Amino acid sequence: MEGWCLMMYALCVLTLAIAGALSATGAELQMGRPLPELKGEYLSGRDAVLPRDARGKVTLLVLGFTYKSRFPVEQYTKHFRADFGSNPKVTFYEVPMIGGMARMGKWFIDSGMRRGTPKADHENVITVYGGTNAWKKAAGVKSDEWAYLVLLDAEGNVAWQYGGIFDEAKYQELAAQVKQLSER
Repeated sequence: MEGWCLMMYALCVLTLAIAGALSATGAELQMGRPLPELKGEYLSGRDAVLPRDARGKVTLLVLGFTYKSRFPVEQYTKHFRADFGSNPKVTFYEVPMIGGMARMGKWFIDSGMRRGTPKADHENVITVYGGTNAWKKAAGVKSDEWAYLVLLDAEGNVAWQYGGIFDEAKYQELAAQVKQLSER
């Protein structure tokens, strides 16, 4: 029983440290300001750190906070890949944000995602465990079932942001921003 308590205490301390790190960077995402550091793991198993890993490219982050949010996340990603997948100045990341008790199933969750994602896309999916409440605040989450899109310029600054289900007009707005930023 003592081991279990110690493990839960360590998880609480880690969660508070992650949330504190985000709060220290300024919790609200602001246009023209750098994205606060976001750490996770690529499906390939490598450590991921944004915006560092995206430097030099216009980058779309598509965040999802629940299993249901994966549907709008996948819709935006599908359109984005079709329009910009061959552009070497542009990249994207699907970012499942996993909090609560689900973190205890990390191995199970990650292995399921690896099986369901083509190997060629493993470097475009970053799983983030913990700190989800701070990121919900930063992204202005209104519904856990929506996708939250954050477009970064090549320097890692927030250039555009949206949260919602798939919307063709919003996608066209995003695509115009990507084209403008990638032609600089």
